[in-house]
Amino acid sequence: MPLALAVFRSVQSASEVVAPPSVKSFQRLSLGNYIDLFTHLPFFTFLLNSLLVSIGGALGTVVLASLAGYGLARFTFRGQGVVFGLLLVALMVPFQALLTPIYLEFNAIGLTDSRLGLVLFYVTFNLPFGVFVMRNTFAAIPKELEEAAYMDGDTILGTLWHVMRPMALPGMATTVLFTFLSCWTEFLGAFSFLTTDDKQTLPVALLNIVQGTYGQVNFGYLIAGSVISLIPCVALYLALQRYYVQGLAAGAVKN
Repeated sequence: MPLALAVFRSVQSASEVVAPPSVKSFQRLSLGNYIDLFTHLPFFTFLLNSLLVSIGGALGTVVLASLAGYGLARFTFRGQGVVFGLLLVALMVPFQALLTPIYLEFNAIGLTDSRLGLVLFYVTFNLPFGVFVMRNTFAAIPKELEEAAYMDGDTILGTLWHVMRPMALPGMATTVLFTFLSCWTEFLGAFSFLTTDDKQTLPVALLNIVQGTYGQVNFGYLIAGSVISLIPCVALYLALQRYYVQGLAAGAVKN
């Protein structure tokens, strides 16, 4: 019901949005708020920025997490348990506690006010969860499949790509979904690292609408922008839902 109400409110005028709900107000619906968002505000730029950093963060995380998870699940080396334990400890550290030193470091190497820097920031703090999921995903796959590939002359990376990757798709899909949602809804990092208006992401842009940076606060714009921000999340979840439960089950395996 709250989602349905938000959708209906987004196609009402700003004066009707702040007024008490009535039957008559729902008879005067229009796409004016959505049209104004893309004509009077650089909303498409904000949407594109959020897509770029979220997709970049999700892809970077799943690639690195797959490589690290495969190594931790299949290779034995000194300190293996310590490395995996440190990754789990990293899950308990909120990035807000490290925001100041990270900002100073990024500023020293020229990665502030950069979408690439924000992507690296997102990959860094989503990587522990991704490695945890992928390590347990690979550990649940029978080793006999790899041994058969090695006997056929395949390399380690070839085995990872041709044999293990199709089997690990549920874990990879779960990692992509969680990372994308984390990047898409993240506010503090984007607010701290991006200072140029044309590089802002959707959460920061919606805050500017609330604070009246673009003039008088228009709650019709705000609700319409919030509804638009839901669309990629719902679309991604529907696309990956068949892998979602499988990936969570694989991530829960204890070895």
